Amino acid sequence: MKNIKSIFFVLSVLVFSSCDNSLDLIPEDSLQPDQIFTTEAVSVNAVNGMYSSLQSSNVLSGIPDTMTEWQADNVEFVGSFPTFDEIYTYNTLSDNTSILNVWNATYFSINQSNMIILNVPTVADPTFSDASKNNLVGQARFVRALLYFKLSQMFGKQLKQDPTGNSLSVPLVTEPFQAVVNMPARATLKEVYTLIEKDLLFAQGAITNTTVKSRATSASATALLARLYLYQERWREAANSATTVINTSGISLAANYTFYNAASTEHIFQLQNIPGDQGFAESFSKLYSPTANGGRGDAPFSVNLKSAFAAEPGDLRYGLTRTGVDAKNRTSVFTTKYPNGLANTDDPNVLRVSEMYLIRAEANFRDNSAIGATPVSDLNRTRVRANLSPLATITSINDILVERRKEFCFEGLRRMDLLRNNLPLRSSNMVNFDKSQPNADKVVFPIPQRERDNNTNLTQNPGY
Repeated sequence: MKNIKSIFFVLSVLVFSSCDNSLDLIPEDSLQPDQIFTTEAVSVNAVNGMYSSLQSSNVLSGIPDTMTEWQADNVEFVGSFPTFDEIYTYNTLSDNTSILNVWNATYFSINQSNMIILNVPTVADPTFSDASKNNLVGQARFVRALLYFKLSQMFGKQLKQDPTGNSLSVPLVTEPFQAVVNMPARATLKEVYTLIEKDLLFAQGAITNTTVKSRATSASATALLARLYLYQERWREAANSATTVINTSGISLAANYTFYNAASTEHIFQLQNIPGDQGFAESFSKLYSPTANGGRGDAPFSVNLKSAFAAEPGDLRYGLTRTGVDAKNRTSVFTTKYPNGLANTDDPNVLRVSEMYLIRAEANFRDNSAIGATPVSDLNRTRVRANLSPLATITSINDILVERRKEFCFEGLRRMDLLRNNLPLRSSNMVNFDKSQPNADKVVFPIPQRERDNNTNLTQNPGY
């Protein structure tokens, strides 16, 4: 990671092979947690390792977010990976290895955060203050919350599809694996959201880092809370949390779009990748770059997304594009948000301040309020930056959803924007429209069959 020494977290006791997805336990003579967590310096190294694992293309550097983009309407998948094509065509099988790899890699990172949460408070280093310990634990709890949030969006129904929140989501593992194998059942979405909120509220008050945006901050915890509250339709809490972030020193809307892959006030939380970091076999860079630029050419613009931009000509965000040869040897349009197909080092955009303005706009619009600003003034901030004429008024929620689509395309938010509004993932003129209905079985990813073979307490999603 840029400016940060990445140290692989040796305490992670689960090792997942990208080839056979085998599960290996550390040897009996390996160091145990009480032998490792002995000083503040080693605890900091453990946190470095946790962040390093997030850089995996199966966690935050590409595959999960890109799969959700082409399951929806922003991206046309034209590559040769059968496991990716299954998702694009809504023919996903329960033994899909790409989904298994995402599951394994994400729980691997969750296990690292759990190790920190459990062990850092007990470190018997007299120079390691409680505030410093809470800072590290807060960062780990932010990471755990972020990852459970992402898992819950892929593997279970959302509140609009089951307003009770009692639909099954993912298993909650809150303690590190330490020799005893637990076989948890799937928690409900309500239970997952409760843990996420609890973790983020702790992180919000505990994290002392305020300047390094490749590390969790109190502002990043508050921003993720704003997103959570929006998804829960807790409008005032969403607007208040977004306002807190907007008013945070060092965070402000960038004047233009040069913030991609660069340090900027635009970013709230952004992983920063350099050559030699975690493996990026099918990263944002590879999937979204045409073949001449070192990519696979797998994921160009959909015709539907190009039409959305064409509806208002002159949008500078459509200027973040290039044409090139795709995986089917056709000339297609690709995003340049992740241009480094050769170096494979593009930075994931996890949380940006423009999302806070649009969260506040939507929350205020739905709640008929004006916390921090009027809905239309917040919406116009991103429109004017994009060289579009400001709106005089917001006529419907679709004005906000269209703006979110154009602002965050290729950043992994589109699928949830549709599901939380109970909308099909594809328009009626797109392929597989019937299969993309919000309550359709294969809109939700399967619980990996290998996990169910190992844990009989895991119930499968319908349709698999």
